[in-house]
Amino acid sequence: MIPVLEIGGTHVTTALVDLRGTCVVGRTRRPLDAQGSAAQVLGAVLRCAASPPVPPGSTWGVAVPGPFDYDKGVALFEGVGKFDSLYGVDVRAALLDGLRQGPAEAVFLNDAHAFALGEWIAGAARGHRRAAGITLGTGVGSAFLADGHACHEGPGVPPEGRIDLVRLDGRPLEDTVSRRAIRAAYGDPQADVHDVAARARAGDQRARQVLDDAFAGLGGVLGPCLAGFGATVLVVGGSMAASFDLIGPPLAAGLGDVRIEVRTSSLAEDAALIGAAHAARPGMKRGTR
Repeated sequence: MIPVLEIGGTHVTTALVDLRGTCVVGRTRRPLDAQGSAAQVLGAVLRCAASPPVPPGSTWGVAVPGPFDYDKGVALFEGVGKFDSLYGVDVRAALLDGLRQGPAEAVFLNDAHAFALGEWIAGAARGHRRAAGITLGTGVGSAFLADGHACHEGPGVPPEGRIDLVRLDGRPLEDTVSRRAIRAAYGDPQADVHDVAARARAGDQRARQVLDDAFAGLGGVLGPCLAGFGATVLVVGGSMAASFDLIGPPLAAGLGDVRIEVRTSSLAEDAALIGAAHAARPGMKRGTR
């Protein structure tokens, strides 16, 4: 069993993963304040990670959003609206020193990479040599996989493999597609994205237009990347994927003539945990293409 952590903008999850049967057990999920101090954020992560029974000397897989130095385990968050207090913090050292189970190592990977890798191993991207995944939550995460390896450069691959670094109409993509952007476009400070989706289903035309504009824009940015990369499947995950009945049609419209299967995650919250465990398994060669 491989111990894993997934650190997100609103929560942290720990579990044990058996890759032989892609079985996730002992899951614990706790809220996390991404605006808190470094001590508060790391304290919450360590308290969550203390729950599973993990033998000393284990290697942990850790899925965490960027910007982050995944090889060194150092946070590089700056001006991204979350985890700014962790800038420059050696998160690997904090985990190795702070976890009561006495781990030997912690292997870090991008959370969207972990999601896509999990889906490639045992989910909606299984059987595809070239696959892409996007996670739609507080922002937009992405991963481009060739035979299970994350690609950070090459034809169709956005800078660092991150679609959020691509600009739309001269502005950062997340000015159009993100939790904050959708809330701002809708104009009701009391409404979160799930409220906007519920109102769109109930016939609110403004809510529907906001979602249409956001996800048609995302499709327009993604389309050339997917075509250039040669992806045969795009897997959509994250909290907003629960509203795929609303976001799927404008996303497909934005993709235009790109020939690709678009699927929602079949593993849901297990995907990133399985991907993180795969990265941390014994004998795994680290690194990306």
